[in-house]
Amino acid sequence: MKLRTKIKICGITNLRNASEAAGLGVDALGFVFFKESPRYIEPKKAREIINLLPSFVLRVGLFVNAPKEEVLSVISESRVNMLQFHGDEDENFCNQFNLPYIKAISFKDGINLLEYCQLFASSSALLIDTYSTKMRGGTGKTFNWDLIPKQLPLPLIVAGGLDSENVSSLINSVNPYGVDVSGGVELEKGIKDHNMMKNFVLGVNNAAI
Repeated sequence: MKLRTKIKICGITNLRNASEAAGLGVDALGFVFFKESPRYIEPKKAREIINLLPSFVLRVGLFVNAPKEEVLSVISESRVNMLQFHGDEDENFCNQFNLPYIKAISFKDGINLLEYCQLFASSSALLIDTYSTKMRGGTGKTFNWDLIPKQLPLPLIVAGGLDSENVSSLINSVNPYGVDVSGGVELEKGIKDHNMMKNFVLGVNNAAI
């Protein structure tokens, strides 16, 4: 039996969805601190949610090309315990906050993930998402999973257009360390649906059997 793929639900904006996701056994919740995102949450509100979460659920703060001072302020105010960088940040920037971090890569033809593993050797994982010229993540679109290398020196998290219908196929094809979903479990941007989250978790768990 394969180990269960880790599950991150991103774009959490309210306590009800956070509590429901935690109750379903989700491993990590993502809080978007990029103000241009429709799923943006204020650090103070994120902290109110985070203070009520079970201890073993990771609280991930997502940033896009934020200044150092902003990242430090959000960490202090929200109490996230992992970071996720979706912009043009280099390893030195990502690794200066004394917290584990994930580096997101917009995946397209020609991307060398082995090179990114070397460039971000200090990261806890690489997250690969669908490339878009208009937005950093949250596109709701998949990419060609066949282009993903079978073995990488860093844990791999896959995002981009995942839902309960396709996540088992992804896991059986790629066997990633984790999967990251946002729009695939939403009624509208930032508002998750309990049944959609439940079915997504079932899809992940069924792939491990």
